[in-house]
Amino acid sequence: MINVEGRQEWNCEGLPMHLRCFVLAASALTWVTATARADQYLAGVGRADITPRKPIWMAGYASRQRPSEGVDHPLQAKALALRDMQGHTTLLWLCADIIGFPREVSDRIAQRIGEELRVPRECIVFAASHTHTGPVIAGNLIGMFDLRGQELATVEEYTRYLEEQCFRAARQACSELVEVTLAYHRGEAGFAMNRRVFSAAGTQFGENPFGPVDHEVPVLRATKKDGQPLALLFGYACHCTTLGGNYYRISGDWAGFAQDFVERAFPGCTALFVTGCGADANPAPRGTLDLARQHGLELAGAVSKACRTPGIVVAGPLRALYAHVDLPLTRLPTRAELEERRKHKDVFQRRFAERMLAHLDREGKLPTSYPCPVQIWKLGDRLTFIALGGEVVVDYALRLKREYAGHTLWVAGYCNDVFAYVPSARILIEGGYEADYNLVYYGLPGRFTGETEQILVSKIRDMLGSLK
Repeated sequence: MINVEGRQEWNCEGLPMHLRCFVLAASALTWVTATARADQYLAGVGRADITPRKPIWMAGYASRQRPSEGVDHPLQAKALALRDMQGHTTLLWLCADIIGFPREVSDRIAQRIGEELRVPRECIVFAASHTHTGPVIAGNLIGMFDLRGQELATVEEYTRYLEEQCFRAARQACSELVEVTLAYHRGEAGFAMNRRVFSAAGTQFGENPFGPVDHEVPVLRATKKDGQPLALLFGYACHCTTLGGNYYRISGDWAGFAQDFVERAFPGCTALFVTGCGADANPAPRGTLDLARQHGLELAGAVSKACRTPGIVVAGPLRALYAHVDLPLTRLPTRAELEERRKHKDVFQRRFAERMLAHLDREGKLPTSYPCPVQIWKLGDRLTFIALGGEVVVDYALRLKREYAGHTLWVAGYCNDVFAYVPSARILIEGGYEADYNLVYYGLPGRFTGETEQILVSKIRDMLGSLK
């Protein structure tokens, strides 16, 4: 029987029966192996601790008033390297328990990996769990906090530490390769809830059981020659926001706990998490550390249940593309409008105005678009992994899986550069935080245009076409 007692004496009393069944069954789980012949790959895993070593401001909630006050759950960066034994292409997932990788951070790590490990940029994906109980990362959500002096120095020091630890995890993964076979599985978890509710006051946060959501749990399993899993890479489309802005202790939230539960159930396996297109979904219910554990346990159960099905054998060469697509911005403020916003009662609006005015003074104009990263990997002939930058709303994943119904797609958000919310046409019409106010925190001068969804989907289509 696996030990499900967490660091805070967690047990399964009071959990729904299907979660308790996972705990009882996990130790006896038999991996279902595909009967068809699978191509051999080489794979390696690596990990490094990225828990802040001293108090630091925490990312995700503008309401926080002070730095962190201890650690509930350690944070980790994990890497999975996968090499095609025929074409010798290496794909590298770097997954971290952080709010997001800003472009400058991922670019620096990718450059070093390219120079020292010989893995090119198109073959590296940076995936953030988007935990809201992790540290502020330099360059991310720049309008949320006005950090100065030692507080700013601590964030910059941590960001350098994060970069070093991510590289160490990547180096370990690339240097410890063993033969594996690959299989893709699908599961389902039910705790994601659409968070956009509508009233006379406008579009606000809440629980909308009728709103769109993606409950799919994609799983990639790398199995060693002895039949034991080397790695389980899995995803889910939901915010890591079980704990609110009044919480001041470091934690990976439900995504961190889910990885822990999978690894406890299957000793020797490295569990890695990739966030889906869950920008407009929150976990439900939320508010306590026990609920974060419960959601993590539910997700781990979904992963385990999925892997007890035959799944899809992954066989064939590995191929990768990486590009940027310019998403145009509209409603750019004039200098006069920014000068007026400097007097706004909202401190975040004032900071935004100051930043935009400084940009105008420096560059002479405001940016009219943002280069959104788009990354597509083909794993053999049956599985396509699509990694999108930004906080991507669920409409993109649902649309792509609907339009490519004959293909096996895994669509992830929060990859490579978390620069702002990426709204769909629906979101832009409805308005609300995901369409507008988030830009004050992220520091983009205007909202995305109504053509954003079509521009991004068209770019994905073109890239998919070139990989046929």
